[in-house]
Amino acid sequence: MKKLITLLLFASLSTLTFSQETKYGVRAGLNISNLDFTPDADFQNLHRNGFTFGGFVDYGFTELISLQVELQYSAEGGKADDLKADYIQMPLMLRFHIGDKFTIGAGPMASLKTWKNQDAFSTFSFSGIGGVEYVITDELFIDARFSYGITNILDEDFEGIEAKNNNIQIGIGIKI
Repeated sequence: MKKLITLLLFASLSTLTFSQETKYGVRAGLNISNLDFTPDADFQNLHRNGFTFGGFVDYGFTELISLQVELQYSAEGGKADDLKADYIQMPLMLRFHIGDKFTIGAGPMASLKTWKNQDAFSTFSFSGIGGVEYVITDELFIDARFSYGITNILDEDFEGIEAKNNNIQIGIGIKI
């Protein structure tokens, strides 16, 4: 019985995924980011304005649900030089299409630091991401996203102090 259910599930998912289209594209945007310290920082912790750019693949399961996988560069962290954190990131967003113009999505994001001479930061971090997208034309869209760090981005040498990235992205993209 398990084999029959597994076979039917695989066949139905295969039919759904082959019947939908895959879209590719690029996007760029503005970051407004900062670090949340626990306990609170005893110094002035200002936000950093940065940028992001990258490419994506949006794989449609049905007309209403898709999975978007991205690879992007993102300048984040705080404003002070020793708090700046630049990453190569891979967001995975499960997306729900609401009508022809709006899409909402959420999922995990893995980040790998790209800057050197910042030994205080961990090499890898993990965040949650969510956002909305508005389609202007069939190819052009704008979006807004928020990501919040789940893991501590400080190295283990800082016992008792944690820092987590939080970031707002306002972007524009083109579907190819």
